[in-house]
Amino acid sequence: MKTNLKTMCSSNSLDTLSESYSSEGDDEPPSSCDESEPPQCSPASNRLKLFGTVPDKDWNDWKWQFRNRITSVEQLARYAPLSIKRFAEISAVTSTYPLAITPYYLSLMDLYNPQDPVAMQAIPSIEEITVKTTGVEDPLEEKRDSVVPGLVHRYPDRVLMVLTDICPMLCRHCTRKREWKNGDWVRTPNDIEAMLNYIRQNKNVRDVILSGGDCLTLSTKHLASVISRLRQINHVEIIRIGTRFPVVLPQRIDSEFCDMLSEYGPIWMNTHFNTVNEITPDSAAAIDRIVHAGVPVNNQSVLMRGINDTVEKQMKLCQGLLKIKVRPYYLFQCDEVQGTDHLRTPIDTGVKIIEGMRGYTSGLAIPNFVVDLPQGGGKVTLQPNYLLARTEKEVLFSNYQGRFFTCHNPAAEKEAKPHPEPEVTAKNPAFNFSEVMDADRVIV
Repeated sequence: MKTNLKTMCSSNSLDTLSESYSSEGDDEPPSSCDESEPPQCSPASNRLKLFGTVPDKDWNDWKWQFRNRITSVEQLARYAPLSIKRFAEISAVTSTYPLAITPYYLSLMDLYNPQDPVAMQAIPSIEEITVKTTGVEDPLEEKRDSVVPGLVHRYPDRVLMVLTDICPMLCRHCTRKREWKNGDWVRTPNDIEAMLNYIRQNKNVRDVILSGGDCLTLSTKHLASVISRLRQINHVEIIRIGTRFPVVLPQRIDSEFCDMLSEYGPIWMNTHFNTVNEITPDSAAAIDRIVHAGVPVNNQSVLMRGINDTVEKQMKLCQGLLKIKVRPYYLFQCDEVQGTDHLRTPIDTGVKIIEGMRGYTSGLAIPNFVVDLPQGGGKVTLQPNYLLARTEKEVLFSNYQGRFFTCHNPAAEKEAKPHPEPEVTAKNPAFNFSEVMDADRVIV
């Protein structure tokens, strides 16, 4: 069962939505049904230029940000200079793949640059529906591996809980782009209880990942309800949260949320920065709050054509992430999803990026380049090939500079001949143990 938000929304009232879902108050995503006029722009910084009349109190309220997302081409045209052709193209795309952009994320864009790496992730491109696609709706076959609705169990010791399909922003490269056609939904209490029962009964599961959509769209109270029940399952050791909120709506990372995280550790967070342009004082402050709550933060970026597909761009991103206490974890090859072919790069591009970074920056700054195999094959990591040749006794390597080195290759354990034990002549001890029988310890 899924709770469809679009059929429930009739106003901006959070209470209306909450009462439809439960009797526990403000427990669900803020309504995005507001079609009112956006605030008038005034010149100054990007925020002031686009949202100049919005007071700080509203701007820093994540629910205001969510309610005032740009969700139509008409709204986008109030902020971005769209030609008639571009307006028509975006309209055509959104009939298949909708758009949603938070005011905060829009303020990071250079709207006069069609190659802006932030805008390319959020503003629809006609290529989403015109480029001949090799992709499929569900390339990772998550539906096949869903043991109960919303719970994907692919690897032996971990499961993925998909709690909602709602996101603050609809990323054009999204691996679950298929869900955009199904409206906005949240898993019902019965759905969640079925997931928890499956986890309780499978003691091999030690790692649970909360995902979506974006699970932080749900209220902190709702998330705490799920996390607290997971913490009651003895064999669940680690809880992970996958979210893009620190990047696209950092105001969501408030003290209430961070206090909750600190109560139920160990919790790890994986977030999703794709370009150094997304690292801002606001996103850095959000990460700082998460880390101070005792939650380590890793980053999973997606390799995309024209956005982050060079050594220079990745170097700036990953070094910038370390500065804000985020560990670059994965660089994903863009999944074979319908509507994303124009963003996908050759796999060799990712390997060459890792090769270009290795040795020229800290190993901490170098992510694992990963291909999540189609048909549910799972993740495989790819690295440059530094091992050139081998014999039984030697291995030939090249290093990051292209120099060659030969290393001794020890024999396998079963082939190694044991060294003869040296003969040792026994000698009488130089002292009498009887003299120290009552001592606490003997030092020889």
